[in-house]
Parts: sequence; structure tokens; C-alpha cells
Amino acid sequence: MTLDANRSDLVFGMVGTGAMGRGIAQIAAASGCTVILVDSRDGAAAEARDHVVKMLGKLAEKGKLAPEALASATANLKVAASMADLAGAHVVVEAIIETLDAKQALMRQLEAIVADDCLIASNTSSLSVTSIAAACRLPGRVGGFHFFNPVPLMKVVEVIDGVLTDSWVGEALTILARRMGHSPVKAKDTPGFIVNHAGRGYGTEALKLVGEGVADFAAVDRVLRDAAGFRMGPFELLDLTALDVSHPVMESIYDQYYQEPRFRPSPITRQRLSAGLLGRKTKRGFYVYDGDKPVVTPVPAAPTVKPDSVWVAPGDGWAAVATLAAKLGNSVESGERPSKGALCVVAPLGEDCTSAVVRLGLDPRRTVAVDPLFGLDSHRTVMTNPLTEAKWRERAHGLFGADGKPVTVISDSPGFIAQRVIATIVNIGCDIAQQRIATPDDIDRAVTLGLGYPFGPLAWGDRVGAEKILSILHAMQEITGDPRYRPSLWLRRRALLGVSLLTGE
Repeated sequence: MTLDANRSDLVFGMVGTGAMGRGIAQIAAASGCTVILVDSRDGAAAEARDHVVKMLGKLAEKGKLAPEALASATANLKVAASMADLAGAHVVVEAIIETLDAKQALMRQLEAIVADDCLIASNTSSLSVTSIAAACRLPGRVGGFHFFNPVPLMKVVEVIDGVLTDSWVGEALTILARRMGHSPVKAKDTPGFIVNHAGRGYGTEALKLVGEGVADFAAVDRVLRDAAGFRMGPFELLDLTALDVSHPVMESIYDQYYQEPRFRPSPITRQRLSAGLLGRKTKRGFYVYDGDKPVVTPVPAAPTVKPDSVWVAPGDGWAAVATLAAKLGNSVESGERPSKGALCVVAPLGEDCTSAVVRLGLDPRRTVAVDPLFGLDSHRTVMTNPLTEAKWRERAHGLFGADGKPVTVISDSPGFIAQRVIATIVNIGCDIAQQRIATPDDIDRAVTLGLGYPFGPLAWGDRVGAEKILSILHAMQEITGDPRYRPSLWLRRRALLGVSLLTGE
């Protein structure tokens, strides 16, 4: 069997007309497909058509859709009287409730109506496409077609082949995705596919940081947003998506991977979910909301005190930190050991301040660490150890905030905040590549389009340096003893060979 996904008379069935179904229907109708809307709730399909027409009208008002295109797309939208109206469909996509039993029941119902050469696709975000198709008489014509909300704006769609999916299905869905103006990425049928799988590194590791008492929610958000370049901090993002959506996904992927330590959820989200602190939609989450805006406590200004002199320990990041300290007007000592009155600064990769102090034989009372990789020019991170005295902490804060750039002071943590979160993201992306779930290019494209990260995980690893990412992970694993930080073989081998994580060159 095959399907010409570019045929001008393509009939597209859309079963389930909630937010996802409406979005998919909109881009399908705009691409020239005849779209038949079906919903089990009386009147829901008609409501969905009215909504899509309204959205198309807004695009036309903004000049993003020509009048003739608006008229054509509107005419393409049909409301089914019953499921039987799908008999002539070439493609049917379902976006119903996310339970396996419901989707399998729908598949059996559809197969009794549509022709044997009709392609059936599921918009599932977390269920196995193979399991959904297993209920079908012809499982080979079933594939995954996973869009992201809001569909018209999120320009990526995951095309998933189940174990029994015929090759023509993925090929047809890839062409159909491009026809609808989206960027298709091919994925194996694995828990989380690409985007939800790759996304485990961001929020999960941020929750681990808070759980260890390294920093509070707002501080973690500031560092990852302002120093590492994310559009939103992880706790802002969790509030946006809502914990009743995010936490079950965390648990589902963790369980589907048989308790893989890299994906271990946090009790913090379970507790807050139980308390009803869901996020923006309940006006209380990790932040309290005034309308859609979080109420954020202003960050105190940096102290005016500075140390008389600074000694920066030799190491990978010492040069950049020493240069910055000198630029900020401090005397930087050049001796092999610090003088008695100097602030001691270490700039480790993956190591915590305590470990660096012990390794170098420094006075812990006057030693702090500064992240040399992220934020030196935008938002600096200063890390203390358990014995750092308050006066030295304040002097370090005053020094590194002397030019008005923001400084976040955190407690001891292997890998600071940004190092450990980004190393985790890169490592998970590398493991997705190692498992051949998707190609390196598709992994990075899916993450940048689906998650809005500044870079894809493999490209980000190349920017930082695979060797540095590997060093950070090794240090974190050694200090914590936690297997969540064990390096992916994809990362390890390419770091040792000195080649790109993305291209292998």
C-alpha cells in the first residue's frame, strides 16, 4: 500500500476536537485537505469548526492568510454527522483521551468504517504506538503523528513507526507534515519519543538541585534563563504546563524505562501536586500569579565590600575568572599559593567547592567557587562550601557584582547549576542518539523546535566541548555516587576520539 500525501483531493479525518485536534484541523485545512471533524460529545465538532474558523480569521486580519486562502480553508472544514462519515478518508488522525484502552477501542471502531488503504495515526504523547496498533486488524497502517500545543505555532511533529508499522506510513506522514507547514522528525516507538524524552534533563535536574538545598526555585530559574540562555526557567515552565500534566509524564517515562536513574522524578512535584499547586491555571505553583505574571521577589543588590586581593586556583576555568576579577578592579595574586588575606577562588568543572578545597589544600573559610562556563558576561554564579564565612561570601558577591551584573550565590553543588543541568541535557540527547531512536539532526531539530532550547543537546555539547561535558559528568558521578550522571557511550566515545557529537567529524 501507499498514499500520495500531496494529492489535491486528500480527505483528512480528525477524531477528537479538543485543543490538539483543533490545532491539527486548522493546519490541515489550510494546507488544502478536506477535514472531517468528529467528536464523541454532541456539538463538540461544530464548536471546534467555529473555533478554527475564528483562528483562521485572525490570521487573515493580521495579513498572514490571503482572503482566498481563508475562504478555501474555511470551506475545507466539515462537521461529521457520525463516525460513518469517515468512510472515504485517506488519513485519519486521533487526538482523544490519553488512555490505551480508549485509543485501542477507537482503532477497532475506525477499522470497521474506513477502507483498508486508509492511514490511521495517533497523536499520542506518551503511549506506545505499537500497543495502540496491536488492537488493529491491519496494524501496519498505523503510525504516530505527535504534534505539540499550540499546534499552529509549534512547527515540529514527531513521526513514529511502531514495531509493526509499514514503511510507507512514515513516508506519507513525513510528506503530509511538510504539506501542513511543519518540520517532521522521525522517531522509534520508545517512551517519550524524542522531545519528551530529551526534556527529562531540564526540569528533573532542576528539581534535584532544589531538593539538595543548592538554591531555591527562583534562583535556579534566574541562572538557567540569564546565564545559560533558556527562554524560561524550569519552574516557570512547570507552572506554564501545570503539574497535573508534567508530573504524570515524569513518572510515566521513568516507569516505562524501568526506573532509569537519569529520569528519576522528584517528590517535590508529587507533594505540590497533592496540594493543588498546579501553576498558572490555579494562580499558585512554584510562583504566585497576578494574572499571568509571576510575583517575583526582587534580587538584593550586591554588597559594596570587596576583598583586598584575589587568588584564583589553577585549572580549566581559571584564566577567564582571573581576567574577570582583574577587570572588576581587584588585585589578582600570581603566586602558587594564596596570601593570608586573599579571597580564594576556584573555577571547577563538575566538582563542588568542598572537593576543590580539599584537593588543593585551601582554607575553606575564605574559599568560594565561580562557574567559569556559564554567565561570566551576563549572570554570574558564586558557590560557597559549608565553612565559607559570611564576610568572605559577601566580599566575593561584592567583587563579582561590582560592574552591576547580577550574581546568584548558591550552596555547594557538583557542577554548580548550569553545568549540571546542561551536562544532563547533553548526556540524555547523546543516549537518544546511541539508542538510534532518531538521527542526530532530528534530535537537535526536535529539541530546538519542540522545547525552545537555545541549542539542540548535541550541538550544545559541541559548543561546550564533549571532553568538558564528559569531565563534568564524571565528577558529578564520583562525588554523588548517583548513576543518573553516568556518561552515555555516544558521548564518551566521541569525547575520547575528539569528534563532533552531532556530525561525527
